Amino acid sequence: MVSPGRTLPLSMADSRAPVCAPVSSADRLTSLFQQHFDLVWRTVRRLGVPPEALDDAAQEVFVVASRRLAAIEPGKERAFLYGTAVRVASDARRSSSRRRLAPQGDQPLDPADTAPAPDELVEQKRARELLDELVARLPDDTRPVFVLYELEGLTMEEIATCLEVPPGTVASRLRRGREAFHAAVAKLDRDAAREGARRG
Repeated sequence: MVSPGRTLPLSMADSRAPVCAPVSSADRLTSLFQQHFDLVWRTVRRLGVPPEALDDAAQEVFVVASRRLAAIEPGKERAFLYGTAVRVASDARRSSSRRRLAPQGDQPLDPADTAPAPDELVEQKRARELLDELVARLPDDTRPVFVLYELEGLTMEEIATCLEVPPGTVASRLRRGREAFHAAVAKLDRDAAREGARRG
């Protein structure tokens, strides 16, 4: 798994690879990777990339960044990475649905997790899986806005830049995403109450 070690993939860090960019570009790419890998990995996971494809999708974001590094304006690196993550996640979901892969077991724990007690790990995993399930139910056009605003903390302006849409569109999609999320949570609560009544 790439995430725990947080090292550049060989294709980007191999000293034998032909150097196409000056050292400052390599340093900039390394800095981008070290500062944003965890957020990119979580973003592609939350955008519905299957667990078996998470590392490849996160790596693809940085491969794209390495190719377009000169075009990424200083100070707008995060917006570029998130916008790329949204597109890569969309491609990965489509590719996965075409292949119809069989489930490969439980979803890996978030790479940022430390070592809490086993019961806490189980509870965190259940909560994360529930959140991922609820987010996966959001419509495709609202999911990226909801994830970037509510879960990753980007501003509406940053999201508009990432997704290359007007700020009004971001606001509208966020409102619809929130409504859909709250409706899904309410349905989940109703279902749990009915199940509890049956057992009780």
